[in-house]
Parts: sequence; structure tokens; C-alpha cells
Amino acid sequence: MKRAISRVRSQSGDPEINIAPLLDMVFILLIFFVVTTVFVEETGIEVQKPTAGSARDLEKNSILIAVTHDGRIVYGGQEYSLNGLRAIVSRELSQREMPVILLVDRAAQSGALVDVIDECKLAGAKNVSIAAQKEKV
Repeated sequence: MKRAISRVRSQSGDPEINIAPLLDMVFILLIFFVVTTVFVEETGIEVQKPTAGSARDLEKNSILIAVTHDGRIVYGGQEYSLNGLRAIVSRELSQREMPVILLVDRAAQSGALVDVIDECKLAGAKNVSIAAQKEKV
């Protein structure tokens, strides 16, 4: 009986843990999450949005354009003129139909807002919205 037990111990030795399948699964999960994640492109500037009771969350795939309190137009961290805005929006819409969401500072003049909406519509945007913060109840 002693002989059989000693043979089993010498054959098994120290237990080994093979982590190769674990690493494979981690990399597969990482690739899955990177591929399926939708990145929201920010405007690159902070604006004081007005509040509204009917505000909803932003759509993931949208063109975000900021209008500052002094009338500057910012997209993707770069400042554009009103004429350059039409080219940017039409280029983005040529790749895929997306809504345009305007992040307008509450101190911005309404004339600048109307000009930006007009340029987006002339560029072919069918859905132009103005972002607002949800009112706190």
C-alpha cells in the first residue's frame, strides 16, 4: 500500500497551472470591447448649455458643433468659420447620415445660432438639434 501511494506522489509532482488559455480569453474580450465600443467625439470646448425639461441624452453617432458665447464655431477642437462649417458638415454626412447636435452657450447671440443652423441645413443635414441640460426636479 505504501508503495502505490509513493508512486502517485512522484508521478504528479507539483501541480502546474497553464495560464495560456486565460490570456487568450482576455485578449479576445479586449478585442471584442474595442471593436464594439462607439466613441463619442467631443467638440473640445466647454459651453454653458441652457436647461430644458424635455432634454434627452445625446445620440452616440452625431456631429457635435459648439457655438461659444462670443460666436466662435468649434468642431473637433478646431475653430471654423461659418463658410468652413458647411464643408465639414457635408463631408461628415457624405460618409454616413447622422444628426447634427449644436452645443450652444446660453450667452450666445441668436443670430449666430441661426447662421449655424442654416449652414448645417444647406450642407444637407436633415436633423439639427440644440443640446440642453436636463432640468433638475
